[in-house]
Amino acid sequence: MKLFDELKLAQGEYATRRHFLKACSMGLGAAALNSLTGFKALGNISPSSDTGNLTVPHFAPRAKRVIYLHMAGSPSQLELFDYKPELERLHMEQCPPSLMEGKRFAFINGTPKMLGPQAKFSQHGQSGAWISENLPKLSTMADEICFLKAMHTDEFNHAPAQLMLYTGSPRLGRPSMGSWVTWGLGSENQDLPGFVVFVSGGGTPSAGKSVWGSGFLPTVYQGVQCRSHGDPVLYVNNPEGMSRNLRRQSIEAINKINQKQFNEFQDPEILTRISQYEMAFKMQMSVPEAMDISDEPAYIHEMYQTQPGETSFANNCLLARRLAERGVRFIQLFHWGWDSHGAGASGALNIGFKERCKEVDGPVTALLTDLKQRGLLEDTLVVWGGEFGRTPMMENRSGVDNPYLGRDHHTDAFTIWMAGGGIKPGVTYGETDEIGYYGIKDRVHVHDLQATILHTLGMDHEQFTYRFQGRDFRLTDVHGKLIKEILA
Repeated sequence: MKLFDELKLAQGEYATRRHFLKACSMGLGAAALNSLTGFKALGNISPSSDTGNLTVPHFAPRAKRVIYLHMAGSPSQLELFDYKPELERLHMEQCPPSLMEGKRFAFINGTPKMLGPQAKFSQHGQSGAWISENLPKLSTMADEICFLKAMHTDEFNHAPAQLMLYTGSPRLGRPSMGSWVTWGLGSENQDLPGFVVFVSGGGTPSAGKSVWGSGFLPTVYQGVQCRSHGDPVLYVNNPEGMSRNLRRQSIEAINKINQKQFNEFQDPEILTRISQYEMAFKMQMSVPEAMDISDEPAYIHEMYQTQPGETSFANNCLLARRLAERGVRFIQLFHWGWDSHGAGASGALNIGFKERCKEVDGPVTALLTDLKQRGLLEDTLVVWGGEFGRTPMMENRSGVDNPYLGRDHHTDAFTIWMAGGGIKPGVTYGETDEIGYYGIKDRVHVHDLQATILHTLGMDHEQFTYRFQGRDFRLTDVHGKLIKEILA
């Protein structure tokens, strides 16, 4: 009864688990509290700090920031970068049983037919990289790009594969790559979020906002979703009738209360709340300026194919460059619509897929060109790709007379490319077999990709950990190896 009485707070507050642990400070709950909340990692909780929670990187970084361009739904490498003449010869022949035995596919049933490349290929640049006619502008940048052609993953459905790529686990609850990076390194700009996300194409990734969530890290490190149409950030502006000065006074009053709460309970999420109030106030001034592309010269709009005020991948690419200039640490662009099963025109390799390529070809090329001419590419890592690949077999859901051609999900082989930020330019790393089914040389797992991205930023993926529930977690889990061969 004495314990129960202690939990009846004098001010009439409700008894909560936090109050219980406080009252039982000598009990088992208090003994576990430190490991549960990870206080050791709370030396610096501001996502806009200069150094973040690593006082210095593990070693000298080559990249200061990352721009990750994700084609949600996963583009077919066999129509873009992985040219297979043998697959062209096998077009419409029955798939050999050996390619189906023991394998799991998302939608293929029975025995499918082989599907030859639905695009013409040619070599480009001094590197001789194979790039299809679907990306004519990007082909001019072949000597700036490092292609990873034998990527593989463990997951064959979109949401788990996207989670695997960005959080290191196919299940919910882990921090995203951008959250890890901003937790470790902070941002170079005190007035902008360290991790910014853009979405285009009419849909969000299958895994939802978890792919830019903070997981068990303090929520201040989750990605901030911005928009190229309307208010750049929802609800960041003052309500009608509230002046900026009054907003400042209200935030100061609220955060004094928050600070008292933190001093009493030591809950890290209270620090997050304080930081988010402060950042939102700063963003009222900094975000509209950073997101206003109307002040860009005409030649820039022509190069990126941008239209101010619209929601588009092109606008988002230009915004990515503007944010990179302003010191944002991790910028993530998701472009939806690449799931080319051939179930209809929008998902057909011979129709909708080509439209998606047109939407990204010019803007991505402009982004690389723009970063290079401004001297930003050398310390900006640009990554492009999907969550897995596509099969060399055809998926035809509507019967043999279906005019729409498509491919199913494929885990064993896909292509991701990287540029800038300490990565060798004009390199093709990895090789798949003669039909693009398996990686046969220099295979790269998604954990290896994660380890390499962290390395370019000056972080050893094995040492870069966060203690949670009694265990040291890392982005690469207990896997991953650095791809040393592609480092400049």
